[in-house]
Amino acid sequence: MVDKIKSRQHEILTLLLENKAGLSIDEIATALDISRNAVQQHFATLQKNGYIQTGGIHKTSGRPVRSFILTEAGINSFPKQYAWFSELLLRNLKDEMGSEALQRYLHKLAVHLSQSLLPQFVGKQPDEKLEGLLKIMAQLGFQAKAIKNLDNNERTIEACNCVYHDLAQKHEEVCEFDRTLISSLLESEIEQVECMAKGGVVCSFKITNKGEKP
Repeated sequence: MVDKIKSRQHEILTLLLENKAGLSIDEIATALDISRNAVQQHFATLQKNGYIQTGGIHKTSGRPVRSFILTEAGINSFPKQYAWFSELLLRNLKDEMGSEALQRYLHKLAVHLSQSLLPQFVGKQPDEKLEGLLKIMAQLGFQAKAIKNLDNNERTIEACNCVYHDLAQKHEEVCEFDRTLISSLLESEIEQVECMAKGGVVCSFKITNKGEKP
């Protein structure tokens, strides 16, 4: 039943994708040959998930009715090929630049990103910076946490996922982006001690000094 509902909801989203101006409940019911109540039930779920929203008044031969349109989330629910395109770009960059140049490029890319984020870290203590970094990593899709060694007070950032795992397996230079971003935002030297792309259980980054970079 769940699969059937999901399939039907996908059909509704596809209809709305093909009709950007929007469709009414009755128009969707007619197109899919299902009841008006069934459409309303699916709409309740789709609106709750943020995939559709009410549009303008839809003029028909009878009284005007409300139309429904896709949201950005609804449009983005359709399959994308970001991973394929990213792998294509990296492969070609690596062929043209070489591995070392690609790593330097990703280093500069991470530095550039960190510059836009550093104002959030100004005046913060090391633990506050670490907390801020974890929030940014969460926004990027990482499931990360900080671990503190009580014996020597060493801190380690541990991520149980890699947001570009497939890319990193094919192009280990990608990991330089993470290393540079973490180091730049914490203003501390870090050492990557474990990598999922290389067979590790997690991606682990040890903060090797507690003070700020000179």
